[in-house]
Amino acid sequence: MKRRKVISLIGLAAATSTALIACGPQDSPTADGAAGDGQTLVVYSGRGEDLIGPMFERFEAETGISVNVRYGDTAELAATILEEGQNSPADIYFAQDAGALGALQAEGRTRNIPENLLNQVDPRFRSREGQWIGITGRARVFAYNTDMLDAEEVPNSIWELTEPEWSGRVGWAPTNGSFQAFVSAVREHEGEERAREWLEAMQANDPQVFRNNTSIVEGLGRGEVEVGLVNNYYLARFQAEDANFPVAHHYPSGDVGSMINIAGIAILDTSNQPDAAEAFVEFMLSPEAQQHFAEGNSEYPLIAGIDPPNNQLPISEINPPDIDLSSLEDLEGTLELLQETGAL
Repeated sequence: MKRRKVISLIGLAAATSTALIACGPQDSPTADGAAGDGQTLVVYSGRGEDLIGPMFERFEAETGISVNVRYGDTAELAATILEEGQNSPADIYFAQDAGALGALQAEGRTRNIPENLLNQVDPRFRSREGQWIGITGRARVFAYNTDMLDAEEVPNSIWELTEPEWSGRVGWAPTNGSFQAFVSAVREHEGEERAREWLEAMQANDPQVFRNNTSIVEGLGRGEVEVGLVNNYYLARFQAEDANFPVAHHYPSGDVGSMINIAGIAILDTSNQPDAAEAFVEFMLSPEAQQHFAEGNSEYPLIAGIDPPNNQLPISEINPPDIDLSSLEDLEGTLELLQETGAL
């Protein structure tokens, strides 16, 4: 990773470090690995406590290994690990997206994950060098209002969205992290200039700007837009309250508009208890944990034998492009491109 990216991430962490919350059996993580007669893993988690906290508790109960968690923003925590260097107390980094995992891998801050764990997950959803592993997946989709569009009318690529007939009819959320990760994927898959061309064409086509994925789906339900660029799991939250909520998903085949990103784990080079760290990874890949994420947040399980969430299209039937998810680490470059094209 270019040095300017590391500096940018560190600056972000320093500016927002007060937002990082430590919780668990101690007020702040320590690297001694001792908690009574047992072990303590220090986990830096970019995943929220409401979702992931119950899994930490179950892991402790089943293994006897204590977990000391520091919660925070995924990018900020990655920057903190880089800033802490070899003094970092962290054993595990649990990231919300692959780009941050790729950033730490590029800086040599991750260690090899055993083959028996890596082999449980499709190669598309883990580091090609074996340095991190996906735990759950989320797909980008074209969500659409079913009262305004039939399924066959929905565009089949991100480029179709730039055509004049879709002017003013598409919603996006440029300030949202998942959208920015998607743009990083466009840059990786299509190339820098084509990504710029797409953003400029979208800007010229008067997209409707929303705050986040949730507000896009709300806007779709109200008929404010006809198509929205979102992640797969937001719609289920609305359908749980209203089975007739007038929105459905379309997955453009072979197009970056249906890319699959992951939430995943890296074991850090500072860990002095790799066996406990590997046990943590193994637990998060267990059917128990995978079912929790599928039922609790409509995320895609990444191991075989677990049904997709809420009757969504199985991940095996989605045809995303082949993207090295480790290559999505250049958030700074994505933000610059969004600013240069006027999307931010």
